[in-house]
Amino acid sequence: MSQEQNKTRLQKRYDLEPPKDYKVIYINDDRTSFEFVSGSLIQYFDYNTDTANTKTAEIHSKGSSVVAILPFEEAEQKGVEVVMSARHNGFPLEVRLEQA
Repeated sequence: MSQEQNKTRLQKRYDLEPPKDYKVIYINDDRTSFEFVSGSLIQYFDYNTDTANTKTAEIHSKGSSVVAILPFEEAEQKGVEVVMSARHNGFPLEVRLEQA
């Protein structure tokens, strides 16, 4: 292969889109405790205690709330971790993902 052909091949460019962000949404239910929801926000989403308590109250009063906006893979992983922890603790907490 000549140098000219190599140069041409190296100039090809592919435009890649950055990963799309997704909303992580907690859905309120009648059985998951305030303490569990607040604690999961602190543990999995790095909320501080006051912000976690405020967000938990919002989830309870509005029925659901966006708790984070993350790239899909990260949003999915955190959602699975939260749901697994909820089930392990006997709670039916539901977490949904929605494209931002």
